[in-house]
Amino acid sequence: MLRRIGAGRLGGLIALVVLIVIASLLSDRFLTVPNLLNVLRQIAIVGILAMGMTFVILTAGIDLSIGSILGLSVVLYAGLLESWGLPVAITLGMLAGAGAGLVNGIGVAYAGIPAFIMTLGMLSFARGLAFIYTGGTPIPILDETFYNFGNGYFLGIPIPALVLIATLLASAFVLGMTPFGRSVYGIGSNEEAARMSGVPVRLYKTVVYVISGGLAALAGVVYSSQLGIGTPIAGQGYELDAIAAVVVGGTSLFGGKGSVWGTFIGTLIIGVLANTLNLNGVDPFVQQLVKGALIVVAVFGMSRANRT
Repeated sequence: MLRRIGAGRLGGLIALVVLIVIASLLSDRFLTVPNLLNVLRQIAIVGILAMGMTFVILTAGIDLSIGSILGLSVVLYAGLLESWGLPVAITLGMLAGAGAGLVNGIGVAYAGIPAFIMTLGMLSFARGLAFIYTGGTPIPILDETFYNFGNGYFLGIPIPALVLIATLLASAFVLGMTPFGRSVYGIGSNEEAARMSGVPVRLYKTVVYVISGGLAALAGVVYSSQLGIGTPIAGQGYELDAIAAVVVGGTSLFGGKGSVWGTFIGTLIIGVLANTLNLNGVDPFVQQLVKGALIVVAVFGMSRANRT
């Protein structure tokens, strides 16, 4: 299994290098420092979401609700900042995201509801709560300190990129260096065998959804601070971008194989591709076609690899 993870990551890395070479040939602006920093800033939100999605998919699950959980956290940050202050607003928003993930996990692991159905229901539920909380009207964010999360720099690097890197390192440690992480792979590979070996399968499956919901709320911090407003439609469709990054990064949709490092490479591939298309003036609708084709090719390549 470890060899396959490494091979998938290497293949993604080669694809990324080839894409970077092509991008640099197509536009002399691509390899400039401002543009590369812009790419890092742009991929941060989807990258953070994709890290949480990786945990879920490694257990052979899926989380369609992360875009709506992000939206719910965004309006909570905006609504609570002025009256409760920055620490309380972020704490409550993060707890809301983790709480939504907890509900997903209990529904999937303990109630036996298929992950697709459970998280699809949460998608609508969380989005509905966001609209109820705001009355459908965006809430402006006036706290200038909060803006730094999405727009500031530290040592010349965009803070959103640093948040993504910190999330990557923490996720890699948990999956690669802890009994819980090894159990996540075991559950995805063979849930019954993991249960027979003493792994608390239902508890750990619940935890991965809590992680996914919590990271969605963290991505909401970056999103709302970049936008400067809390809108109930925030994050629509982001769950699909996160799944795309995970799949392009080589994580199997059937669970048990993949890594957050591969997901990070997949996120970079999608970000570099989008940036290259933008620099060359490609129509946004055509960009959607290209992204869809990329996902299909990635899944096809993964299926071929699994057969060999």
